[in-house]
Amino acid sequence: MSLKSSLEAGKFAITCEVGPLKGTDTTEIEEVAGLLTGRVDAANVTDQQSSVMRLGSMATCHLIKGKGLEPIFQMTCRDRNRLALQSDLLSAHVLGIENVLALTGDLPALGDQPQAKPVYDLDSVQLLWTIQRLNEGFDINGNELQGKTDFFAGAVVTPEADTEAKRELQFYKMEKKIANGARFFQTQAIYDPDTFARFMKRVEGFKIPILAGIIPLKSAAMARFMNKNVAGVFVPDELIDKMAKAEDKTAAGIEIAADLMKSLKGICQGVHLMAIGWEKKVPAILDAAGL
Repeated sequence: MSLKSSLEAGKFAITCEVGPLKGTDTTEIEEVAGLLTGRVDAANVTDQQSSVMRLGSMATCHLIKGKGLEPIFQMTCRDRNRLALQSDLLSAHVLGIENVLALTGDLPALGDQPQAKPVYDLDSVQLLWTIQRLNEGFDINGNELQGKTDFFAGAVVTPEADTEAKRELQFYKMEKKIANGARFFQTQAIYDPDTFARFMKRVEGFKIPILAGIIPLKSAAMARFMNKNVAGVFVPDELIDKMAKAEDKTAAGIEIAADLMKSLKGICQGVHLMAIGWEKKVPAILDAAGL
């Protein structure tokens, strides 16, 4: 069952992430794909995540699809102009890639090639509109295609914010993304199910599947770092204390992630597990959550 059909059928969907490596050795990616196949509905393949140069998302999507794992092609606007974005989307369709997640992309200055020049010819909303036009059989200038695409397009949203203005901006962005073709959303990391439930109540009228993001905690220091440096992430003090006191940090991180997944099951349409180096521990987290 595809991600699209799972969400349309009302199944509680599980997605995760696969990060391409910095080089051509794909052994680890293939191992991870083998572990995740049959356990998740689809896996995001990150696109030069954090502006660090890596193996390309499209090639990695093709690789894991060949291993039986359904990919979600993350596509950022940072590195390509509208010509390249449209061409890569056509190429992805030809390779059998069915899902695309539209992202604006982190600034190059944050990565390992800070001298790189950003493109940002389009933003994520315009990229969603571009995908919609390709699905309709036209490029963004209205030229008819010889064979259209059929992508299931997704977008991202940050449910938590430290001001009312920022929260309202997220709702506004969601509406724009839906109007331009978004069919599902994945969120920034969630650590407070009650706060997330209020967000879900606020957006229930949008009638669109939302997968709550979860980043497993590896240490109290990691939690404090995210609270200080990652916009829209708020790890409660009790979880930080639990990680700080745990003798086995890995077991504690898995337990917290699994508990969050169980808490979120009745609130949204699925979860998006961003393991960030813990991809091989995803099956253990799912087992602990009973999923």
